[in-house]
Amino acid sequence: MQNNSGKVLHGIVFLCRSKLFLQQVLEVYSTRYLKASRMLGDQLALAWVVLKSNPSFDAKRLTSRQPFLDKINGASVLFLPCALYNWTPPEGAGQFHGMPLNVKVIHFKGSRKRLMLESWNFFNSSSLTSSQKLSDMLCLILRSGRTKYDF
Repeated sequence: MQNNSGKVLHGIVFLCRSKLFLQQVLEVYSTRYLKASRMLGDQLALAWVVLKSNPSFDAKRLTSRQPFLDKINGASVLFLPCALYNWTPPEGAGQFHGMPLNVKVIHFKGSRKRLMLESWNFFNSSSLTSSQKLSDMLCLILRSGRTKYDF
């Protein structure tokens, strides 16, 4: 999960023995946020499980630029800073201007999905050797659920 200005996001979820935790999120989603199923319901349910069901959780840590691990209802949850693990190009020209060099995950959300192929082609055309390019590179493209942004 990511920490970003005090919000709980789940643009990236890596799972390992987390079935009960995700069942809690699903239960909250089904009982509290089903009317928001088209947009944000899952995010709101996740935030509720992390923030509301755990009074001891220190929400101030969500603004940290450092990853941190916490126990949430029996599950170990790693919170990652969005600046590195969910960096989103700004809208408009020069979308990658100012991108930190240590970014691990680029989030092509919404209309920015059109930039995926362009950025992949740019990456492949760089002067790095094939083994350097792919040694720590994983490209995962997910459908958005809103077809106007999918290609």
